[in-house]
This record gives sequence, C-alpha cells and structure tokens, in this order.
Amino acid sequence: MEEHRIQNTEDRPHNTLNWGCPRNPFLVIDSVIASDRRKRGNLFTFSAFLRLLRRFAPRNDKLFSTAFIFVSCLLIIFMFLLSLYGISSAETYRDKLGREVTVNVPVKRAVFFITYELIPALEVWDKVVGIGRWAYDNDLMKAANPDIKKIPSAGSGGDVNMEVILQLKPDLVITWAWKPENVRFMEEKGIRVIGIYPESLNELYDVMRLHGRIFNRQKKMDNVISEMEKIFSIIRKKKALIPKDKKRKVIWIGGKPTSVACGIGVTNDLFEMIGGINVAGRISQRNVDVSIERIIAWNPDVIFIWGNAKYKAKDILDNPQWRHIRAVSEGRVYKAPEWSTWSPRVAPVALWMAMKTYPEYFRDINLERVTDDFYRKVFGIPYNKVKKIG
Repeated sequence: MEEHRIQNTEDRPHNTLNWGCPRNPFLVIDSVIASDRRKRGNLFTFSAFLRLLRRFAPRNDKLFSTAFIFVSCLLIIFMFLLSLYGISSAETYRDKLGREVTVNVPVKRAVFFITYELIPALEVWDKVVGIGRWAYDNDLMKAANPDIKKIPSAGSGGDVNMEVILQLKPDLVITWAWKPENVRFMEEKGIRVIGIYPESLNELYDVMRLHGRIFNRQKKMDNVISEMEKIFSIIRKKKALIPKDKKRKVIWIGGKPTSVACGIGVTNDLFEMIGGINVAGRISQRNVDVSIERIIAWNPDVIFIWGNAKYKAKDILDNPQWRHIRAVSEGRVYKAPEWSTWSPRVAPVALWMAMKTYPEYFRDINLERVTDDFYRKVFGIPYNKVKKIG
C-alpha cells in the first residue's frame, strides 16, 4: 500500500524550477540510487535518507525543493567518488563448504592457491601477495608474468604454510575445498578463506563472477565470459549437426589410467557440450577407479587423458591390455594440455576435444587461429607464448 501511495504521489505534476531542473527530480535521484544500490551495499543509508526526504518534503515549497536537490546532488557526487576510488563495501559468498564468508571489497591483498589463472585475465597482479607453488610451473602464469617467482609461495591448498600466510596478512585466501581441515585451520587463525570446487560450468562461471566482484573487475570478467561463450557457440552449432546415431562414446582418464571422470564435474559438462557420450556418466561421482575390464566393456571411441597425468597417449596405445578398445585400435587417444579446467582456458580445451571427437564436422575451424584470438583478448598474450594443445 505504501509503495502504491508513493507512486500515485509521484505522478502529480510539480513546478519546474527556474534553473532548468527536471519536472520531477525525485525520480532521477531514485534511479541513480537504485543503480548504485545494486553495486554497493554500503549505499543503503543514503537510499533510506533520500526516501525519507522524498516522502516528507513539502513539494510546493520551491526553496525547500531547491535545497533538497542541491543536497541530493552532493550525495550523488559522493557516491560516484566512492565508486571511483574503490572505497570498500562488503561481499558475502556461500562457498563450497557451505560457509558464508564476508569480505571487504575490493580485496587488496589476496593469496591464490587455486584459480590463479584468473589473475592475468582480470589484471590484478598488484592485489596478489601470495600464490600456490604450482603456479610457478604454470605456462600461462610464466608467460603473463615472467617475474612470477618474486611472488611469495604459501605452499598449496593441500599443504598450507601457515607461517608464510600470517606474514603476508592477506585480506582473503582463495583455495579449493578438497581439504576442509586446511580451510578450518586458516579460519581459526583469523584468516578469511573461500573454498571452491566447481562441479559444473555454471559453478565455474559463478566462481569467476565472484572474482570479478571481489576485485572490482566485473566488466572485465563479463568480457572474459563473453569470449568463452564465443568458442562454446562454435561447438554448440556443430553439435546440432551431429545425428544421434552418430554420437561417439568418450572417456576421460586421470592420474591413473583406470581413474575415470564420472557424471559430476566440468569434464562431464564438456562431454555433453561437444555431443560425446560419457561412458562413465551414469556414475554419480566426480571420479572413480574402475577395472580395465570395465573400460573394455564400455569400449569408448575416443580416450582423453588428464594433462597432468605422468603417462602419455603412447603408453595407452602400446599397452596390450587396451588393444581391443576401439579408441586404441583406431589410434584415437589424446592427452589434454596441462591447462586448468577451472579457468577460462577450458573454452579452447572444449573446442580441441570437440575437434578430436568429431573431426569431420570441424574441418572449417582453425584451432590455432581461434585460440590465439582468445589468448590475446582474455590474457593479453599470444597463444605461442604457452604450451600448445597437442
């Protein structure tokens, strides 16, 4: 009822002020407040203040209205300065462990144990005070920042160096939720920690957008996701051309050849996107160890190997135990690059997987050109600066 009453009041004509103000400045002010409130939680007090004035201001009093507009304009300028200079507001996020974590944003001192490939994408090197040690060997990180080893390492998500963490005094630690005890340990020491573990492309996008918000790089992150979607669009258009009876069975094997990716995870989403049939997709787990006999029974048409596995495609192709599997007999075993699938780089990986699974549908696609364009727009470096997809 109150909102209805106010709306009716706003519809009444008001005198136009002599110095050219709009007939109803209150609507203009409200639109600015509504826009800023969506971006910054600490503007609620301004909104409440202006709404009260709006309700009780004697609108037939030209002097009061002029004063009101002058004060309101000052507040709007102040709001703009808050945004311009990045004065902190709060961001609350429910992480993969179900914890609600509130941090002041923009984050100015961060430690990345995971998702560090978002650092060059968002251009937030100046906000990074610590990094997981695996980042030192990451091809993208070395290409984007040749001085990466000057950033202190605080161990990894699996073995946190708490002494270094405390010395770095981070505003936030971003790690994976694989070891909840490490998250709790840091939290007990007064460190704000967000634990992540994206189990789908939608969850990955959610995590990426979180990074955009906490570092005040929302527009940049939107552009990154837009570039990913351009590649995914290529895949989806080609997938639509594949008849159902021509779809191929695929499998993703991990650190051990008998460790397979199942129905939960980004990899399964990629298989669905490219039109592959994940032979382990009916298993409602992330990964599971199976027997070689079960893989033989599944008889996949294409085998993908996790990029960080210690064995090569040739090891599978030359193994007599695997010789009766169609993918092996036809030579369709491929090792993925050592790229994170919790990164924007999952997009060119998906295109590579699609092209290996259905080469006849992607003959007009130049993987090198598409990937180079992607790297330049997302990471600011050419594709030839990193390890190329095999």
